[in-house]
Amino acid sequence: MTPEITEAFAAVRAQYGAESIRRVEEMLEPGGGESRHPLQRGAKWILPGLSRTPWHDPHSYPEIAPVVRALESAHPAVKHELRSAWHGRREAFFDYEHYLTTQKDWQALHLYRGGRLVEESAALVPTAYRALKDTAVETGVICPLLECHFSTLLPGAVIAPHCDLWNFSINLHLAVDIPDGCSITVAGETRSWEEGTCLLFDYSFEHAARNEGDRPRTCLLVDLWHPETTIPERHALVALITEIRRLMESG
Repeated sequence: MTPEITEAFAAVRAQYGAESIRRVEEMLEPGGGESRHPLQRGAKWILPGLSRTPWHDPHSYPEIAPVVRALESAHPAVKHELRSAWHGRREAFFDYEHYLTTQKDWQALHLYRGGRLVEESAALVPTAYRALKDTAVETGVICPLLECHFSTLLPGAVIAPHCDLWNFSINLHLAVDIPDGCSITVAGETRSWEEGTCLLFDYSFEHAARNEGDRPRTCLLVDLWHPETTIPERHALVALITEIRRLMESG
């Protein structure tokens, strides 16, 4: 570990106790602290002790349920505003960059990125922006290491099977505009989105998505802290990943 990470970890232990970030430290040990599920083999970091469950009930966690309720109840307005932005402000959407690969048939409109709300999106999709701000950002449920965006797959688009980097955040999908012929597969189980409802899954497991419909498919994706992580672990993980990214950017 770098001196910066060592210092940050020491500060967390001083505030929360000597054993407060033991799982994070185990994750960084050779071998990653514990064996992983075969379908998590592509993930870089697996925090020990988290449920090895690919699919989760989005209403079952007290921390996440308010986000789910707010987004689902706001769905009609969210869908209307998204369509207006798509047809009237298409320049606000960008080709999605996924692990340094740009996919032109996967378009994104960001609401949260780089540890902050994207204020430019507030005027385009005010209902989703406000719900995200009130229930996820201001409550600290959102994972500041990642993002929230409207994810639009054009007809024929396929997201190839892959694992995301870690298991200590979890992915919430609000199904905003879903044509027939769209599906998502996580750890070998395929499901379809149902408009106006949320799916929640652990994207450290291998997953893929496809749009075999005749019009764009849009979900609102929100990266949240895994509900089984603790506050001190979250502080340590932010310090760890932020320093790793700084080192990578500096060469």
